[in-house]
Amino acid sequence: MKRIILTTITALILASCTKAPEPIYPVPTAEQLAWQELETYAFIHFGLNTFNDLEWGYGDTPASTFNPENLDCDQWAATLKNAGMKGVILTAKHHDGFCLWPTESTDYNISHSPYNNGEGDVVKELSEACQRHGLLFGIYCSPWDRHHPRYAFPEYVATYHQQINELTKNYGPLFEFWFDGANGGDGYYGGANETRQIDHNKYYDYQRAKDTVLSRHPTAMIFGGPYQTVRWVGNEKGYAHATNWCNVTENGAEWQPAEVDVSIRPGWFYHKNEDTKVKTINELCDIYYKSVGRNANLLLNFPVTLNGKIHPVDSARAVEFYQVISNELSHNLLADAKVSADDERGHRFSVSKVNDGDPETFWATNDDYPYGTISFSMDKPVTMSRVLIQEYVKLGQRVKSFNLEGEKDGKWLKINTYDTTSTVGYKRIVRFDPVELDKLIINFEESRGPLCISNIEAY
Repeated sequence: MKRIILTTITALILASCTKAPEPIYPVPTAEQLAWQELETYAFIHFGLNTFNDLEWGYGDTPASTFNPENLDCDQWAATLKNAGMKGVILTAKHHDGFCLWPTESTDYNISHSPYNNGEGDVVKELSEACQRHGLLFGIYCSPWDRHHPRYAFPEYVATYHQQINELTKNYGPLFEFWFDGANGGDGYYGGANETRQIDHNKYYDYQRAKDTVLSRHPTAMIFGGPYQTVRWVGNEKGYAHATNWCNVTENGAEWQPAEVDVSIRPGWFYHKNEDTKVKTINELCDIYYKSVGRNANLLLNFPVTLNGKIHPVDSARAVEFYQVISNELSHNLLADAKVSADDERGHRFSVSKVNDGDPETFWATNDDYPYGTISFSMDKPVTMSRVLIQEYVKLGQRVKSFNLEGEKDGKWLKINTYDTTSTVGYKRIVRFDPVELDKLIINFEESRGPLCISNIEAY
C-alpha cells in the first residue's frame, strides 16, 4: 500500500514539474493580449464632412458649417453598449483638419462653430459619456491636414504634436490612438490649392508621437505609422484574410494583431442617400465571423447624422446583430463532453484543459509532436454548425492548418466548412451546415511547434 501511495505521489510530482513548451516568438505583450480580448468596438466618424456631405473634405469649408442641433454623446454610448461594443474611437480630426475640440493649435476647430455657442468640445463629451456607460475611449487624429497652410513644412509638425499633446493630456484614459495611413496629396492648404507629398515615416516624427501617447497611456494600442502595435488588416470591407498570423507573416519578428475597420454603411461619414444602404444582419454577422472569427478585432463604424445622433436604423441594426451573434454562440455543446487526444504533455497540460473554462490552462503536445488529434464524445447526439478554437498565444501563434471530422452512431463523416481551416491564433470560428454528431474530431495537421490549445467550443 505504501509503495502504491508513494508511486502515485511521485507521478503527481513529476506531472506538476512538466515544463511548458518553449515560446515561439514573437509573443504578445500583456497590453496587446488585453486589446485582442476586446474583440469588438466602434468607430465614430463625425465632423465638417457630415455637414458638407463629403467623405474626404478638402479643408476649404468654413468651421461655421459644423452645427449639430441635438448632439447627444450619451445616445451614442448607450447604442454602442447595447450593440456589445467594448469601446469607441472618435475622429477628433479627419483629413480636412477640422478639430472637434477647442484646440489652441489652429482656429479651424469647434470653438469657431455655432455649436454650443462656441463652447462645445465633442471629444470631452464623448469621453465622459464613455465613462458613464462603461466603454473604453480612443482617439483618431489624422496626420494629414488638408487645411493647414504649412502642411509638409516643419511648422505643421509642431502643430500636429501640439494636437497630440492636448488629446493625450486632457481626455484620458485612452485604449487606442489612431494615426491614419492617408498621408499627403491635394488640399486647400490655407488657399494654396496644391498637392503636397511627404515621407510619412519620417515627416511626422512618429517616435516622439508614440512616446507622448505611451507616457500618458501606457496600455494604449497605436494604429498606423512605423511604430504601431496593432495593424491594418489591408482592406475596409470587413474581413481578415483566411490565413491570419499575428506576426504578419509566419516567421515575422513582431507581434502585430490585425484590426478590421469597416462601416455599417457604404460611407464613413453620414449621407442621407445611404439611409437605405445600412448593412443587413446577415452581412454584419458574416463580417463578425470573418474578423473576430479569423483572429482579428472588429472596428465597426457608425456615421453620426446631422442632428448629432446615431441614426435609428443603424442603431437597431447593430443591436440586433449583437443579439443574433450572442444567441448563435450562447450554448457550448462541448462543455460536458469527454475529451481525448493522441498526445499530451503530462497532467499539467492534459487534453481536459481545453474545456475547463480557464483561459490560463491549455492542452499541449510534446516537443516532437507539432500536430495532434483531439476528440469530443457526447452522451447523446447534438446538432452543431460552428466550432471555436483558441490558442494559448502567450507562448506564440502556432497552428498552420487543421480539419474537422465527426461520427454519428459509429459512422465517420467529414465536415466541410464555409471558412478556411488554417491559422488559429487568439480565436478562430469556423462555420458549416448543421450536422448531428455524437463525436467531434479535430485534426491539427501542421503547427510551428507543439500545440498549445486553451479552449475549444462548439455551437
